[in-house]
Amino acid sequence: MRILLVKTSSLGDVIHNLPVVSDVRQSFPEARIDWCVEEGFADIPRLHPGVEAVIPVAIRRWRRSLGRRDTWRELCEFRRQLAARSYDFVLDSQGLLKSALIARMARGRHCGYAAEAARESIAARFYDATFVSPRNVHAVQRNRWLAAAAFDYPVDLPLDYGIDAPVIDTAWLRGGYPAVLLTATSRDDKLWDENHWCALGRALWQQGLTPVLPAGNARERQRAERIAGAVAGAVVAPPLSLPQVAALLARARLAVGVDTGLAHLAAALRVPVIALYIATDPALTGVHGTGFVRNLGGAGTPPLVAEVLAVAEQALR
Repeated sequence: MRILLVKTSSLGDVIHNLPVVSDVRQSFPEARIDWCVEEGFADIPRLHPGVEAVIPVAIRRWRRSLGRRDTWRELCEFRRQLAARSYDFVLDSQGLLKSALIARMARGRHCGYAAEAARESIAARFYDATFVSPRNVHAVQRNRWLAAAAFDYPVDLPLDYGIDAPVIDTAWLRGGYPAVLLTATSRDDKLWDENHWCALGRALWQQGLTPVLPAGNARERQRAERIAGAVAGAVVAPPLSLPQVAALLARARLAVGVDTGLAHLAAALRVPVIALYIATDPALTGVHGTGFVRNLGGAGTPPLVAEVLAVAEQALR
């Protein structure tokens, strides 16, 4: 059986879809699974040994350059690549019009959410088979239930993200046990106060941990450097790719992060993780895993430093 999964973005959503691969492979060990994903997140499915081929799509980039001939050439090549194989099933677990249209380019039986369950109801018109999945359950569970209904296997399989982090050179850490502080996120209203990060970093350093602050762009790096400058022993990580961040997280004794996809990556790697919510509700999209995972705060109720430290002590025991 050959299956194409369509889950293109965002980072957290892509990570939430990883257990589907594990479920399918447990139920059908001979299954061959491909995954269509936004090019910027393509390294995440590649971490799962059950994914045979990753097919990158560049909708975000193409939208910004629709007038360029190269864009249309790339789009045509993407369509050719997607249609090159015949699939038994094409499963769109994104539930958006754009993902449904992408799925439709592939040859196979197209499956997805029913109109009342899809994020955009119009997406359901492009599937050959649709399935209802409750909206009031965590995103990981919704994905898994959709796949279980589409491929007819049990819904109660053990949760397994199935990924392995690569090994990288971390000599820049200068020894010690890393505590990864994920201070950056896509929206300013999701940020935790810098003074809180400084207080947390100092407390973790006193407990023998090395606070490590990754940064993905210049603005995030400036923030990380301000925090590290106020915390003895803190280290700002060099520029890292997604697999390298995964490798760093896999070494960590603890990860603490705001509402960002990298916090979900930590949970997927079974790293003790504390996720901090300031402007969003973690009920349906908070960190979710089989290791030590905690979601603190919520929309308009950011967690206090003392609260985070108390949970960190539990995680480190």
